[in-house]
Amino acid sequence: MNVQNSAIVAPAVAVSHARRGTLLAFLGVLSFSGSFPATVFAMRGFDPWLVAIGRALVAGLVALVCLRAARVPLLPPRHQWRPYALISLGVVFGFPVFSGLALSLGAGTAHSGVVIGLLPAATAAFAVLRAGERPRPVFWLACTAGAVAITAFTFTRAEGGGASWADLLLVAALLSAAVGYTEGGRLSRTTPGWQVISYALVISLPVTLPVTAVLAATTPVVWSLEAVAGFAYVGLISMFLGFIPWYAGLAQGGIARAGQTQLAQPLLTMVWAWVLLDERFGWVTVAAALAVLACVAVTQRART
Repeated sequence: MNVQNSAIVAPAVAVSHARRGTLLAFLGVLSFSGSFPATVFAMRGFDPWLVAIGRALVAGLVALVCLRAARVPLLPPRHQWRPYALISLGVVFGFPVFSGLALSLGAGTAHSGVVIGLLPAATAAFAVLRAGERPRPVFWLACTAGAVAITAFTFTRAEGGGASWADLLLVAALLSAAVGYTEGGRLSRTTPGWQVISYALVISLPVTLPVTAVLAATTPVVWSLEAVAGFAYVGLISMFLGFIPWYAGLAQGGIARAGQTQLAQPLLTMVWAWVLLDERFGWVTVAAALAVLACVAVTQRART
């Protein structure tokens, strides 16, 4: 192959790689979009803290089995413990705890899903700080537009014209997730995504195991099909399986670029809230979700 042909093929390969990364990231988003409705179902039978920590225990035990079956080390290399600790703090503890508490305070699933639409903007910012990515100006314009739409929605829908405690908890949740997503996407460049999330879950077991045991013994538990189904979803899919294509997508498509697919999550969450919870929402909620969805299309056409 001559130099001229190589110059033509290389960009085509890069574009194909980026598109595959976007598709994988979207599969992760599709998995995550059911997290809020599933959490609501789980909290109908279990304490919010038990749902938040217990889901990580379930996922951690599954991860431990997968690592053992694959005959790979059960712990990450020692020099990588710091980024894995950040992943653990962000997506194993931070996001589940903060988002679960917000839902327990009465935040609607559709409303919560739209607020979390700020997550791609936060992830892109951390991708610049931690992963060395440099998105172009048009990317940031679209990303900022999506963030503005979400912020306006949050303040116009909150009682008294300001953000509620539930909204502040949701912001804490999205910042936690942004840190975990960035570190996970960065590590997934050299380590398979399933191993990345598995290691983060396994190193959390010394905390999740005893805390879950105490919560299970000291908090009221009402066993029901919907509660168990919701808990199983957040433990197996939201906390583990969804991260496999998600981290792979961030690694292949770019953390900032592929991460913008999560702007589609508000609309998907609204659909699940309507179908599963019969939750009603007005045209403002729909408009905000469509606005951020439009921003996805722009960010995906902007090269990083």
